[in-house]
Amino acid sequence: MKRYGLVGAAMAAALLTGSAATAETTLRIGLAEDPDVLDPTLARTYVGRIVFASLCDKLFDIDQNINIVPQLALSHETSPDGKTVTIKLRSGVKFHDGEVMDGEAVRASLERHMTMQGSFRKPELAAVESIEAVDPLTVRLHLKAPFSPLIAQLTDRAGMIVSPKAAKESGDKFGLKPICAGPFKFVERVQQDRIVLEKFAEYWNAANIHIDRVVFRPITESTVRLANLKSGSLEMIERALATDLPQIRADAKLKVATVPELGYQGITVNIGKSEAGKTAFGKDPRVIQAFSLSLDREAITKVAFNGEFLPGNQWVSPNNPYYQSKFPVPKRDVAKARELLKAAGVTTPLTIDFMVPNNPETRQVAEIVQAMAGEAGFDIKIRVTEFATSLKEAEEGRYQAYMLAWSGRVDPDGNVYIFHKTKAPQNYGGYSNADVDKWLEEARTKGSLADRKAAYEKAAEKLLTEGSVVYLYHRLMIIAHSANLDGYQQLPDGLIRLSGARLRP
Repeated sequence: MKRYGLVGAAMAAALLTGSAATAETTLRIGLAEDPDVLDPTLARTYVGRIVFASLCDKLFDIDQNINIVPQLALSHETSPDGKTVTIKLRSGVKFHDGEVMDGEAVRASLERHMTMQGSFRKPELAAVESIEAVDPLTVRLHLKAPFSPLIAQLTDRAGMIVSPKAAKESGDKFGLKPICAGPFKFVERVQQDRIVLEKFAEYWNAANIHIDRVVFRPITESTVRLANLKSGSLEMIERALATDLPQIRADAKLKVATVPELGYQGITVNIGKSEAGKTAFGKDPRVIQAFSLSLDREAITKVAFNGEFLPGNQWVSPNNPYYQSKFPVPKRDVAKARELLKAAGVTTPLTIDFMVPNNPETRQVAEIVQAMAGEAGFDIKIRVTEFATSLKEAEEGRYQAYMLAWSGRVDPDGNVYIFHKTKAPQNYGGYSNADVDKWLEEARTKGSLADRKAAYEKAAEKLLTEGSVVYLYHRLMIIAHSANLDGYQQLPDGLIRLSGARLRP
């Protein structure tokens, strides 16, 4: 196929370089969307995090059991008062431009996350007062107050360390040619077509990297991604359809890796983001409650996903230790939904602008929601929108309801705070409640699970009755790949890590 001609030419060239040379191994990965900017300070998409897993190492990572483990850092220690965190760094780490990663580089990178205009990491590191480079292998974070989720935050983009030299030289254009300290370095990007990375020879853990080149291909249609995998045009795809699991499992040429997601799938309601949120749907919690009661979450997962996904009603799944069992997943109750609409003085049918990102699974769920809610008196108008565009629309409040997925974070704070705290950057619904703000802050300062869960329970009681997110279900993250790929291990965050993986001819 023409679109893979460059990769094929590169492989052929590698074969002709001489008898001592070995064939270049290229892993082609199909993504469900094209990532946004490849700058960990400014980025926000899930697919971007998949690319970053190969491009930008973090201070910490997670293991199979969601335990936090070292990556660019070796260890951390928190002071008795919880306000000072000392991090020891790995020695011998280099950035892709040859610069050394040391305490000053880490300080500069974290401060960039905290201060750069438009940074989406700023709220994740808001508890940090200042950062001190104690010596080349030690940094010390001074906090405004104890902040329990801090190390968990550093397992994601807030913990990604970029080359200070490159960041200074390129400024807000850094994402056009990102330079980090990951196993692969940036080669090129063609929007909506490909992102190409190649193995970084001086990577600190290079002995465990056995693939020479990675090519990410955005292919929005799940059936097309799978067809490319089956034909050999791709070696791996992310977010394969749950309905395709039987045929993937039955194909001897394919393997599948699955893991329950840390996040959730839900519908965000504009209740105060803009004028669009001042309609009957957004201004009265009873209307949103009616909408929620019109939906059969279990039926949605059975019809759309062969029952592979888990129905839910909170920002963590019912299997998570932070799940509030006091508020179980509600059963569908159309009669009660109609009563609530009547009590709110709503004349039905109530028309709702429902913005839906353009992918098959999401569109199917939207159509099921449309049919179910219609029985209660909602006239759902589905507006299919390209994903990056939908985020911009949400930011500017040009919607009433938005089908939005969240890939999830290790700590529950990452699933709730930025969506519900007053004026938080991803509070697309415009929700604001001083008590909820206080409880979310309280959960950040407590050390024990029991104390944090108690704070979240108080927040949940409010958010599940008047909040801006109607939670629906929790996905199974499905990664399908060629049987020729050995040693691939899937971790709970659904990201693709290639350490230890080998591609056989």
